[in-house]
Amino acid sequence: MDRVKNKVALVTGGASGIGLSSSALLAKEGAKVVVADYNVDGAKKVAEDIKANGGEAVGIFLDAGNEESIKEAVEFTVKQYGKITVLFNNVGSTNLKKDLDVVNMDLEEWDRLMNLNLKSVLLGSRFAIPYMIENGGGSIINTASMAGFAGDSIRAAYGASKAGVINLTKYIATQYGKENIRCNAVAPGLILTPAAKNNMSQELLDVFGKYNQLPYHGEPEDIGHTVLFLASDESKFITGQTIQVEGGHYLSNPTIPDFREMMKQS
Repeated sequence: MDRVKNKVALVTGGASGIGLSSSALLAKEGAKVVVADYNVDGAKKVAEDIKANGGEAVGIFLDAGNEESIKEAVEFTVKQYGKITVLFNNVGSTNLKKDLDVVNMDLEEWDRLMNLNLKSVLLGSRFAIPYMIENGGGSIINTASMAGFAGDSIRAAYGASKAGVINLTKYIATQYGKENIRCNAVAPGLILTPAAKNNMSQELLDVFGKYNQLPYHGEPEDIGHTVLFLASDESKFITGQTIQVEGGHYLSNPTIPDFREMMKQS
């Protein structure tokens, strides 16, 4: 308990999955949390659940594709709780039907994802940093993705936007470190959010499982605990880093699972 006591956190995309888990864990450990999401009813429900469990939170509307909405969310947080010391830029989106390979992708989808996945991180940080400086510092945490490190047959726009998040994280850490502002990112692999469970077949999950080094898939709490660590003073000497939380999926020579299977059969 109290790992982030007296801190005030704004969590974007907080109504479900990783954002929900992070909001709940931050509140459980003593932070006051503003849960911001386009699904405002979901955000308010998360805040109500947090309060029912003895925490402090409020749910608000956020359109992360809109600059003014992001600014209003930051200003609401400061007005509500007097400061903002933790910003979790967690909003992100992908579209498997439109975000295809470079030749065939929908160019409007490219622009949408760059705005929602990358520019929202820039704007959230842009508006929060002056308040953090006034308060003596803070921690900015961004949701990146393993797609920012590796190529894929589709999702070129998503991968490029998340690679941008990874590098923007370094720039923010470099430019504002002397103001006692840390900036780090978390790069999830496959995480069994409700969306993933509802849209991925067992066959597809088994493919991912074959290449994980651990014998299970990730859960939203695995990212939430990493976010909590980065929000806390336990990570006070860590900045500019992207922590890969992906079960070792990208760790080894990609032929290892196939060789293991061959060895079983020999």
